[in-house]
This record gives sequence, C-alpha cells and structure tokens, in this order.
Amino acid sequence: MTVTGRGSANKPLSQKDFAAPSDEGKISVSIDFGTYLTRLFAYGSSRIAAGKVQQILNWPGSFETFRKIPTCMLYDEYGQIISWGIEAKNATPMGGAIKCEWFKLFLEPHALRDENAVDPRLPSLPTGKQALDVIIDFLRCLWAYAKEQITREIGAVADLDSADVWLTVPAAWDARGCQMMRDAAIAAELVHASRAGDATWRERLRIITEPEAAAVHCAYLTDLHKLRPNQNFMICDAGGGTVDLAVYKIIGMLSNLEIAEMCARSGANCGSLFLDLRFRELVKTLLADHPVHLDAGSLAYFQHNFSEATKMVYRGEADDDKMFHFTCFNTDDPHDPTVGLVHGDLAIPGVLLRREVFDPVVHEVLELIEEQTKKIDQPVHALLLVGGFSGSEYLFQRVQARFASRISVISRPSDCDTATLRGAAQYGLAGRALVSSVIAPQSYMMKVKLPAEPEDQLKRPAYIRTNDAGVPICENRLQYLVAKGAILRKGELTTIFTLDRIFVATLYTSDTDKIMRYTDEGETTELCQWTVDLSVLPSFQESSTVSHPNGFYTEFELGLELDSAEVRGVLVHDGQDWGRVVFDYRT
Repeated sequence: MTVTGRGSANKPLSQKDFAAPSDEGKISVSIDFGTYLTRLFAYGSSRIAAGKVQQILNWPGSFETFRKIPTCMLYDEYGQIISWGIEAKNATPMGGAIKCEWFKLFLEPHALRDENAVDPRLPSLPTGKQALDVIIDFLRCLWAYAKEQITREIGAVADLDSADVWLTVPAAWDARGCQMMRDAAIAAELVHASRAGDATWRERLRIITEPEAAAVHCAYLTDLHKLRPNQNFMICDAGGGTVDLAVYKIIGMLSNLEIAEMCARSGANCGSLFLDLRFRELVKTLLADHPVHLDAGSLAYFQHNFSEATKMVYRGEADDDKMFHFTCFNTDDPHDPTVGLVHGDLAIPGVLLRREVFDPVVHEVLELIEEQTKKIDQPVHALLLVGGFSGSEYLFQRVQARFASRISVISRPSDCDTATLRGAAQYGLAGRALVSSVIAPQSYMMKVKLPAEPEDQLKRPAYIRTNDAGVPICENRLQYLVAKGAILRKGELTTIFTLDRIFVATLYTSDTDKIMRYTDEGETTELCQWTVDLSVLPSFQESSTVSHPNGFYTEFELGLELDSAEVRGVLVHDGQDWGRVVFDYRT
C-alpha cells in the first residue's frame, strides 16, 4: 500500500505549515472521556488567545489545578447524584452510597455483544441504572461546569450554544459503541439547537478516535520528531482502560498538510487500570489471612497509594531488590512479616510487583505494537507514545528495548497525557480534514437474496429457491459494502446494490480478511438494522400513483460512509443523496 506525497522530502515540518482556522469566531471544545481519568476541556478560536488551545484547570473539590479529573460518580442509595469527579473520587465511604468508576468499559465491543464478557472486577452500577445512564450523568455534570468556567474566562465572546464539540473514543470500539456515546452526549446536551430552524445542530457533535486525535497533535509537534513528508509514524495511545494503535503517513503540500491512515487501527483493554486491578488482586492474595485489611476502604487506600506513588515511577528489573511500602488504612493487626505486614505498612518486593502486576499488562502492550508493525509493508520512522499510561517509566523502557533497533525515533511528547484532548481541539479549529483517509477496520456486508449462478448451484444448492416469477434465487448470500482494509477518503460514499420495495435491511460485520460468499463461511456479527424509507424517491412516488397488482420495482442504492469512528448510511438514487438511513443498533 502506497500513499504518494507531494511535499519536500528534505525539510522538517513545523506548526506554521498547518493552515489557519477558516472560521474565525468558531469555538471548538474537546473532551477526552477516559476510563480512569477524563482529560480536561480544551477550547479556542482564532479570536481567543491567538487561536491557541486553552484548558480548564480548576475543578470542584480541590483548590489545586488539575489537567485531568477522575471519571467517577457518587450516588446515594436512591440513585441520586451526590458528587462527581474529584469530589466523588475523594469521598469518604458512607452508608448506602455507591461510587461508580471505570463505567466506560461497559461500551467495549465484547461487553456490548455479551454481558458475560464484562470484566467481573468492574464495580457494580447503581440499582436501576445502566452504564449509559452513568455516562450521561457524568457528561452532564462536566459540561454544565465547563460552560460556567469558559464563560467566566472569556465572557461574551464564548458562543457555546453553537460550538463544535469533539468527543474521543477508543480505536477498538465498533459503530454501536460510538453511536451509544453519541446518544449519551446528546442526552447530556453537549450540543443542542441554538436557534429556531437549526436543523443541523447534531452535526456539531463530532466523534473521533483517540489515536487519530493524538496523531493530529503529534503532527503539530514535528519539529520535535523531525518527521518529513512521506514518512510514517505510529501512535501508541496508552490510556487508563485501553491501548490504541494506528499508523499514519505525512502527505500533502507543506501549506496544506494532511496525514493519511496507513493500516487498520487496533486496540485492547490493557491500559494502566489493569495494573491497578492486578495490584488489588495481589494484595488480596497476600492478606488472605488478614481480612481486617481487605474491606473496601482498606483496599481503596492501598490502591490509591499504588496509583499515585508507585505505578508511573516503577522501573522494572532495576527495582527487583527494592521493597515497596504501602501504608495500611486499618491500624489493627499491624505486624506479620511472613506476608509483608511490618509495623502498619504492607511491604511488597519489587520482583513480585514486576511478575504479578506489571509484566502481564506490559507484555500485552508490546504484542499489540508488534502486531501493528506487521500490518504495514513500509518502515515506521517514529513511534510516539501518548496517554496517561505512556508516562510509565517501565513501559517506556520496555518499548525502547523491544523496538529501538527497528524504529529510529521512540518518543513521548512533553504533554503526552493530554495529546488526545489537544489534537481533537486542533482538528476542530483547523476547519478542514487533517486526516484525509481511513482504513476500514472490519468488513461491512448485508445478507441478501440474489439470482442463482452456476457457482451457487454447485456449492449451495440447499440455498436456492424459485420465486413467484420462476427465477432461481440464492438465499444467504453476502453482499460486501466495504471489505476489511479498504482505503477510503474520509466521508467517501461506497455505494452498493439495487433492491426493491420498502424494507428493513440488516448490516453485518466481520473481522476476518477472507471475502465470503455465503453466510456460513465464517463468523459474522449482526451490527444493526437499516430502516429504509423509499417514499422520498421520485420513482417511488410516480409508481405509487399507478395500480400494480403484483407490486412494483424501484431502483435505488444504499451507501455507506466511514469516518474514523462512525458509520453512516445514505439512500442514493440516480447518483443523488436522498437522505440518511436510520440505524437501529442491536442489543
């Protein structure tokens, strides 16, 4: 696969090579909604701070400044909100109260397909609430406070009712998870009609994958990475819940810079949260005979000390002989050296932390990067680590040891923890598509009935039926809309076949590279149903005025638009767009 560049191959790129925003008064707000932490809002316009990205740093529950806040909600026993963010995270345990964390993982594709696939270590949700309800509550609290802060800081200049809002999602999410996130954001009123007749207000909410947003920000920092046109770089967005990977090529004139996706994105649930979960399990194992230290408050205290003081500075084998001390929340039963309880501390050897906590998670990240490098038949000139987990010294050390001989630049931007947030805001302010193409991460197809061919007579005679017109029809055929790995210009419409009458179509997906002819040749997943309204088509309206005893036939096409994170259906007739198709995602 080759993408031709049009710029100079010798001159490093710089931020001035990006075009200025086209809409001077437009405000762009971005939200990096994370599993563990939510990166704070970034916003700006060319009329505010010379177009530089601004950021909210002051949040309820603390007099300190923070670039990120816990993705956390606290409810009472009746499901009413007590607090959110920092206040919820730091709340002292109280009777009947339920603290909700890590609820973003309920929208992970496997969890959406099978509730038994939800990680059993995730906290329970309040009675009567689904994960989507908690997400809506969190976004609503976050947005209400952010609007107050933005208005306070920039005053009447801020037109937040017409702002573009960019919301990031993991690369591994499927279209259903992205649509649920969009529904949650709209329910939380992140966008709404700003005036009478504002029919396009929903389009101001944009969903973008986390590695794509991070790639945009890193492209702005090419002076640091010395990247040039036609060179490829990989983004490893290692966050709290997920680690996402994507490879991009720098293309375009220096005055109109673009980046193009080079292969299908990938991702997995192996972020820093899973270090916390493994640490929690280790503590429970070590103190199995000391239940006084295993109540909810004690475990939360141990985990807080690990997350805040150990997780990011741990160095691996260099710390094998070091003892890591974690203060006990409960002062009873303070001494049992056989399990590491020493005068009110739990002491854990570094080698045990490496073997039981760090190595399993870090190994999964390394294998993800390895697999991503195999997807592209071109050199990767830079590997850029972003996201909160990329701040781990041990992870960075292991990545360098594994890939330095093959990738000349392995780097963490100085603001790596907010790269995704800033990239989403920069994308919005640019006023154009900075990422010009996307790679289909999976195949999209429909189950159809088509006139039987000799191949069908030979391979699947049991699928063949004769219709009322006496024509042999083969059932259970697959018609591909987009094949996995297809390169599409962003927003490009891939039209498919012609069908008859009003109908509800079913869209399937497949992760296999194999092109299948029949539904029984491999695993497919039902993604959604399309409700297609043909009444808007001129041919339908003309035919419907004439009596047709056996029905009538009208030609049309269904188109599929793929963006980095979303799938959209379009009804097409005579090459013209006649409306959007309604998706009903399967539960």
